[in-house]
Amino acid sequence: MKVIAIDMDEVIADFNTKHLSVFNRDYGENVTTEDLKSGRLAELRPHLATEILNYLHDPLFFRDLDVMKDSREVIRSLSERFDIYITTAAMEVPSSFTAKYEWLREHFDFLSDMNFVFCGNKSIIRADYLIDDNARHFERFCGQGILFTAPHNLGVTGYDRVSSWLEAAEYFRGKE
Repeated sequence: MKVIAIDMDEVIADFNTKHLSVFNRDYGENVTTEDLKSGRLAELRPHLATEILNYLHDPLFFRDLDVMKDSREVIRSLSERFDIYITTAAMEVPSSFTAKYEWLREHFDFLSDMNFVFCGNKSIIRADYLIDDNARHFERFCGQGILFTAPHNLGVTGYDRVSSWLEAAEYFRGKE
């Protein structure tokens, strides 16, 4: 079977909604995902960059993220024809490991724990495809990178792109 590696944050886990929610609550602002098309939150509010990044070091921050629309159903279907691995650069925020693991066990319980890869540099991943919102992970990746559309990557070109999990399902039709 061919192998699909799939990123977590902003691909199957709705990071932006929670990040904006806690920021807006704490700072009395109304930043939207539309605003993120101009840059990441810390870039939009550079005077609060440290505080914004500190949210990620809360060991529970990643535990209750929403599941991206249609991701669970599409990945379950793809897992019947492909080997699926969830590959997260969790080592960039080591305090996120337990919350991310528990989140995966809750929402993607049809995948084996052995298919969860917690790493830093994704170039070590040996897969046919990598679905990620961050193109830097494709630089030394040996397979086909597929950019999952997120506000921060709208200007990125040069990669296959999907903008939803239904598009991802269509992308992989006939590729097994």
